[in-house]
Amino acid sequence: MHGPASPGWLLVALCAATGAYCLLRMRSQVEEQRRAAGGEALMGFGMAVMAVPTAVFAPPDWAWHVYAVVFGAAALQALWSARAGGHHLHHLVGAAAMVYMSLAMAASPGGGGGHGDAGIPLLTGALLAYFTGYVLVSGVRMVPVVAGGPGVGWGDRPELARACRLSMGIAMLAMLLTL
Repeated sequence: MHGPASPGWLLVALCAATGAYCLLRMRSQVEEQRRAAGGEALMGFGMAVMAVPTAVFAPPDWAWHVYAVVFGAAALQALWSARAGGHHLHHLVGAAAMVYMSLAMAASPGGGGGHGDAGIPLLTGALLAYFTGYVLVSGVRMVPVVAGGPGVGWGDRPELARACRLSMGIAMLAMLLTL
């Protein structure tokens, strides 16, 4: 990801914290929540790695292809899981966006060294529109959530899971804007 170092580090911290919380959610008693949390943890940590400012660490050219393969596998998993529920379609779009950003960075001059010259503008715009809508809808959905009562574990708190998804949506918007 490109841009100033301070916002980049804030994005790294946000995505890493989100990924860490998603790891905690994997301890849920509900299998579907554990599965979703695993995919979200991968997204959070993957976004954190991609958001490290290039002034600090410029990944080798081959790293972008590795990211594309990892998130391509995550997209296939989300596509397979989408048979069970619509929430996995969002995971599919997120993983596909990560593949797209990885390939765009690999194709950009210097393997990700250029700012604002990577990607296909129409596809980037479509992804920006999708994630903007997702963030707005997620924000509205957070309002009526009632916190879990006593005895609810960290993995079963719907308000934190929604906040996690909202923060990853905002982070995805920030990453797409710098593409």
